[in-house]
Amino acid sequence: MSDKEHSDFGRILAFQSAPSMLGIKPANLINIDKNKFSVEDNIRLFNTRAGAKGIRIYLLKEYKSRKLLLVYNEKLLRAQLARPDVQRCFAKFGYSKLTTLGEYLMRLSKRLNENGDFPHEIGLFLGYPVKDVEGFIENKGENFLLCGCWKVYSNAGRAKKLFNNYDKCRAYLCNKLDQGADIYNALKIS
Repeated sequence: MSDKEHSDFGRILAFQSAPSMLGIKPANLINIDKNKFSVEDNIRLFNTRAGAKGIRIYLLKEYKSRKLLLVYNEKLLRAQLARPDVQRCFAKFGYSKLTTLGEYLMRLSKRLNENGDFPHEIGLFLGYPVKDVEGFIENKGENFLLCGCWKVYSNAGRAKKLFNNYDKCRAYLCNKLDQGADIYNALKIS
């Protein structure tokens, strides 16, 4: 893997996953061109270096020319998955007997590979409020209050603040990379 490829991969991570890597969101999705990157090598390197800080990448699905990755903050994702309201919602999607983070990730990957559509529960992994995930399902993606990082069906004010904070994370991390830091230096990972 070349230095340029490593740098370009880091830039994609910073732009698409800054809120998770900076600890304010459980997870982000990245859809990446598998012909442009040695995806597995980049994942392995990232997980080796950032894993000690609790930030990881999980390969969810492989398409013809792309790979869908979940970049997650392990502590935040575990807390999200353990919430009673999230657990009740997950039970509707067949996650009720799962106990480990690995089991949840494997189940999500399986659900992604079973059908062509994104399973609705993916929003729970990404930290979307349960009411918004349920609202999206009930309204078939229509009648939302606000559309930003997700379609909001409750508490638009809180969602606007979150969207703004996510933008600040992205700007901060991308600015660090523009100043010459690599993704690990920007995240203060040795």
